[in-house]
Amino acid sequence: MSGSGNGRAGVLAGRVAAVTGAASGIGLAIAERLAASGAAVVLADMAADSLRVAESRVAAAGGGGVMISVGDLSREDAANRLVGQTIERFHKIDILVNNAGGGVIRPFLSHTAETLKATIDRNLWTAIWCCRAALPAMVERGYGRIVNIGADSVRNGLWDHAAYNAAKGGLHGLTTGLAREFATSGITVNTVAPCAVETPRLEELRPTNPELVERLLGVIPMGRPAEMSEVASMVHYLALDEASFVTGQVISVNGGSTML
Repeated sequence: MSGSGNGRAGVLAGRVAAVTGAASGIGLAIAERLAASGAAVVLADMAADSLRVAESRVAAAGGGGVMISVGDLSREDAANRLVGQTIERFHKIDILVNNAGGGVIRPFLSHTAETLKATIDRNLWTAIWCCRAALPAMVERGYGRIVNIGADSVRNGLWDHAAYNAAKGGLHGLTTGLAREFATSGITVNTVAPCAVETPRLEELRPTNPELVERLLGVIPMGRPAEMSEVASMVHYLALDEASFVTGQVISVNGGSTML
């Protein structure tokens, strides 16, 4: 992705963004989009080797600099370290994208205690700890954009997604609560809720669980998954100064799988 590819190059110049789950997939697409618009970007993930590859890709997209932070963000100390490293390097944090996730998708009674905990940890606790770490610095400066990556399946009750929806539904609830609490602090909090997205994970599912993939796509009137760039585009908009009056919203990028 080139710095001029989206026609808005430089619109985020001077802004500092932290993107979680940024080693691959949607998180990496978001990081590249923000960098292409001029932001300095901090990439956070548990996968150190993949993060280093992602760092090179994001640096090539442009922006005001890039760094990585390795850690399990479902732990408070890792979230605190991410924000601390961001402020130490770039002196502030303007944008937080809570994209870290990856639930275990299976029928509810097939879950174990371990898979249920992993699903909640990855999708909800990561965002709770990162918001808690970043908000004091945002409040101090009177500016912030928090964008959570939720799930359209919370609204449409998708097969095999009950535990995942419990976590993502909590994230949607966190969004509205924080949006109201910090509405007068110059901080907006929103969620982008995709349906099926053309990611490496979907590619893995096609041969191993074709029935699930067919079901996932069957609820989408457009008949296809979202492209990662389409999700990143909505995140990019919500990160802009001009989105200052949009807060507390769960915005679906879903090809019509739910409406209104």
